[in-house]
Amino acid sequence: MWKNITFEQCLSHINLRVAGEPKSGSAANPSITISRMCGAGGRTVASKLVEYLQPRTPAGRCWTIFDKKLIEKVLEDHHLSKRIAAFLPEDHKSVLAEMIDNIRGLHPPTATLVKQCVETIWNLASDGNVILVGRAANVITANLENVYHVRLVGSLENRIARVEEVYELGRNDARKFIEVQDTAKRRYMEEYFGREIDDPMLYHLVINTDKISYEQAAQMIGDAVINRFKLTAARV
Repeated sequence: MWKNITFEQCLSHINLRVAGEPKSGSAANPSITISRMCGAGGRTVASKLVEYLQPRTPAGRCWTIFDKKLIEKVLEDHHLSKRIAAFLPEDHKSVLAEMIDNIRGLHPPTATLVKQCVETIWNLASDGNVILVGRAANVITANLENVYHVRLVGSLENRIARVEEVYELGRNDARKFIEVQDTAKRRYMEEYFGREIDDPMLYHLVINTDKISYEQAAQMIGDAVINRFKLTAARV
């Protein structure tokens, strides 16, 4: 019977692959993970953060956001069909659904897909100058010294208003959308990595986007990363 891959198994998988190699990533090549409540501005803050960091980063290093692009990178790294993207939601599938999919041959076992996603996240973060949004990237990269972890939160009311505007949904549909998305993110973290997504100890910085604008949030994160990793302002 299928069972969930654990965080320790994920790390074991990666450690075997990189055994004997020096750890990638340095103070000069930091990475950032952004965990977010639905509607708290994860993608917007990530975009503004790139705009803030790029001119303050040494020449030759370009910042890249991996959100939806992360799935494309996983498919590329592991030579998977693009149709597999539909089976890589940030959620946990029931044992029954997993068994049915395996019988029908729709995709590799979910445990395998999660391992591949973990490996891609680890490699991207190790190389540096990436912003990884979601998918438990903060837990996966917790032992990498070049990674800075951020959590974005906000009140339900304000997040509903944002989702209504961005997705052009009515209030009830926006609320349901948030509930589904937040439940999926929480379950993904708990089921596959054994961590609570709201645990503040998993992050260097937790920002309430009710109180702090997206621009201010991006600047706060950017300044923290610049100071922590002593980035030079060679291109300012």
